[in-house]
Amino acid sequence: MMRNRYKNYDMRRELGKLFYALAMVLMLVIADVAVASATSDDEAAAEHMLDNQPNVDENRTTINDPGTADTPEDLAELNIANSLTITLDNGNGELNGTLRILLVLTAIAVLPILLITITSFTRILIVLHFTRQALNTQSAPPNQVLIAISLFLTFFIMQPIFTQVYTEAIVPYDAGEIGFEEAYETALAPLRNFMFEQAQVKDIDVFMQISNTAWDGASMEQVPTSVLIPGFIVSELRTAFIIGFIIYIPFIVIDMVVASVLMSMGMMMLPPTTISMPFKILLFVLADGWNLVIVNLVRTF
Repeated sequence: MMRNRYKNYDMRRELGKLFYALAMVLMLVIADVAVASATSDDEAAAEHMLDNQPNVDENRTTINDPGTADTPEDLAELNIANSLTITLDNGNGELNGTLRILLVLTAIAVLPILLITITSFTRILIVLHFTRQALNTQSAPPNQVLIAISLFLTFFIMQPIFTQVYTEAIVPYDAGEIGFEEAYETALAPLRNFMFEQAQVKDIDVFMQISNTAWDGASMEQVPTSVLIPGFIVSELRTAFIIGFIIYIPFIVIDMVVASVLMSMGMMMLPPTTISMPFKILLFVLADGWNLVIVNLVRTF
């Protein structure tokens, strides 16, 4: 019985190997036929294209052979092959569609950084964060809510500037009325005016001195954008911290009063912040704190 069982097992194993080998051979044959068929079809298609292709010499758009330009006028226009056409127009070329899409995608990737640095977003977010810290509510409101509030307030403050950029730069550029460089300068002008009005003179002057650039201390045209942006950021940080300090003052008074009362009662082991937090929230609600903070913060711009 045992011998018959081993024989049956060996037979099944040999049959399995044979079946596996046949399957592999069949797959190789099918693949070879498919490759041969595809190769023959490609060769036939290539022969058909060569037979139906017009005379290349008659349809070539090459003006001059490479290396035959003698004057600057010969280099002003390049028209090589049927799929590439570049017109320099005395050195003033325009971007094609593919490159324009690439620049737009790059601008979209850089847009969050620009939204944080050259708008009112930084000051608003820092002041709201200081307000939450002064209330000692830990994560109420959460970071997502503070960021959302900062974004909407930023859009509200920057809406006239964004509208001016859209109407004076983007729309004419899409209509082909102005070039890329003119659209860039037109779009940058309102943002530069906003940053220059909000930045302090001493911050701009410091970066002008670092960059070894002469400045009379009043003209915005002499300040390059690479200097105006860091000066604006430093000014925004200073202003935001000053406003945050002012917001902290009444809540510090509440902490000091609560701590004095607890010490006079001999409850030195009880953290004062645990008792003072409800009073802070009550004072903030009774004074309509969010309205005072947000409205007066928007009025600073």
